[in-house]
Amino acid sequence: MKKLLLTIAILAGVVGCQQSATSNSSTERPPVNDLAKIIETKNLSGLSVATFAGGCFWCVESGFEKLPGVVEVVSGYSGGDLANPTYEEVSSGRTKHAEAIQVFYDPAVVSYEGLLSSLWKQIDPTDSGGQFSDRGREYRPAIFYNSEEQKKLAEASARRLDESGIYDRSVSIEIVPFTTFYPAEDYHQDYHKKNSLRYTFYRSRSGRDQFLERTWGDQLHAESGSGKMGTMTEGKYMKPSDDELKSKLTPLQYDVTQNDATEPPFRNEYWNEKRPGIYVDIVTGEPLFSSTDKFESGTGWPSFTKPISEESIVQKTDFKILIPRQEIRSKAGDSHLGHVFKDGPEPTGLRYCMNSASMKFVPKEEMAGQGYEEFLSLLE
Repeated sequence: MKKLLLTIAILAGVVGCQQSATSNSSTERPPVNDLAKIIETKNLSGLSVATFAGGCFWCVESGFEKLPGVVEVVSGYSGGDLANPTYEEVSSGRTKHAEAIQVFYDPAVVSYEGLLSSLWKQIDPTDSGGQFSDRGREYRPAIFYNSEEQKKLAEASARRLDESGIYDRSVSIEIVPFTTFYPAEDYHQDYHKKNSLRYTFYRSRSGRDQFLERTWGDQLHAESGSGKMGTMTEGKYMKPSDDELKSKLTPLQYDVTQNDATEPPFRNEYWNEKRPGIYVDIVTGEPLFSSTDKFESGTGWPSFTKPISEESIVQKTDFKILIPRQEIRSKAGDSHLGHVFKDGPEPTGLRYCMNSASMKFVPKEEMAGQGYEEFLSLLE
């Protein structure tokens, strides 16, 4: 499916795609991309690193970028014997590489075990012949461990997963020593952001999301709490289990955050809120927006020119109506917040149109007492 999509794209003059691969084992081959430069440019030195393969690296990169504590995810190739391979060479299946990702993360926020728990909810670890519609060894799932500790944790986590009874087949993911990682071409990095329409088209037809929903059910988006595998991730702002959410939230709050519903305009809690303070995710408490960036849009929903941090939100293309829209979700809680439009005021020209039901307002005078003292400077 992915190869077909890229073939269609090149015919349309969009991106390069598969050509017949030529084998060249010379170590003098110029690099497709420079990992050292990426690390330096993005200030990634000093972070911990994990290397995984889970089929299409566009999808796995996108999944890990939503995880609290993950600073950067780089798509590339690992597990093969050709230096500096190109996408065309890897996708031929002759280089023995797998499409892989390197995750740069802060272990004080998320542990390696937390990364493994997230990996299981993005792939099919029982399929060693590829992933979903993408077939071949270049799409095999794998864990490339960088230390004996990572090996021990990976093997234990895979064993627990196998014994959990989630799958009707044995977990067969490769757990092998890390050797080398080669970053993929620039057009593959952040593909889900740069080419969101093509990415969404590919992903919706690959079978990945259908399999994950069928396998994990309500626990697919749960970041903590009891579930088939217990606590799934670690972090400061963690999502409760679905049972906890139903007891904690009002029916409207649950419907908006978990089922992507929309509350009525002008009949919601914060559309006309003018006090100084911040707006946090009703599910996790993660800070999202500041009153400093709030403006009167006339729409009847709370509107902002920007979030407190781009790291606290995730943008996705929404096809629920005829015209594609850019949906905004919270990163830690995966709560549906609303949509962003390009008709806002300066300085950004954007309108983050949010649902009050997705948020909790914390007035300035209560911020320190509720643990948000570090954000008081936003209101000065």
